[in-house]
Amino acid sequence: MRMTCHSCGCELEAALPVGRRDACERCGADLRCCLQCKLHDEASANECREPQAEVPRDRERANFCEFFVPGSPEARSAEPVDSAKDAFDALFRK
Repeated sequence: MRMTCHSCGCELEAALPVGRRDACERCGADLRCCLQCKLHDEASANECREPQAEVPRDRERANFCEFFVPGSPEARSAEPVDSAKDAFDALFRK
């Protein structure tokens, strides 16, 4: 799976599943962390779209979250906001 490091922006080829000890080849940043997860969303409660996820102490550090879904920060940021706004606009069209 292709990923972009949340810390340095390096393009990575990560093997699935992403392990807790996996790190960026370039900067050493943890890859199994909130900032690298598709469910991470700063606009959501506890900054996660999964309401049952436990809140970690540090979102940049590796954790044991069972809801972790590998992703890239730029793909995550554009997709849900656009689709949510489109759904809202469609709901209230005259």
